[in-house]
Amino acid sequence: MNIHIGADVDSGLTHAVSVTPAHAPGISQLPDLLREGDRTEFGDKKGYVNYRIKRAAHRPGACWAVALKASTRRPLTAANKRTHRRRSRMRNQAEHLLRALKCPLGYVRVRYKGSVKSAVQVCTLINPANLHLMRKRMLA
Repeated sequence: MNIHIGADVDSGLTHAVSVTPAHAPGISQLPDLLREGDRTEFGDKKGYVNYRIKRAAHRPGACWAVALKASTRRPLTAANKRTHRRRSRMRNQAEHLLRALKCPLGYVRVRYKGSVKSAVQVCTLINPANLHLMRKRMLA
């Protein structure tokens, strides 16, 4: 089971959740995770490199921040590696939400057989994880 989230870049809060079986490609969930006003699209793996979807998602003012694929013929340059590092720091904000889902809320393994029950459990736990991330801002 894979959890795909659409998160706000500034706050790190989740606005969309998608749960798929492990064999389903993650790039297939990308259109469901994007909002109309999103300016940046991040993908955590090189499997998100799909040039057809990249061209469809490209619009004025948008940034496609998915890691590039390297090959033996065309390795990544030092500038590409710096760019990947900078993008991974920004992408890490979404990973904080998954940490909040796992550690304080105790979601470390799938408990139910069947993707529907597991998806309901994940969607139920996302809201407390958002509150866990916002606790300092709410108390201030």
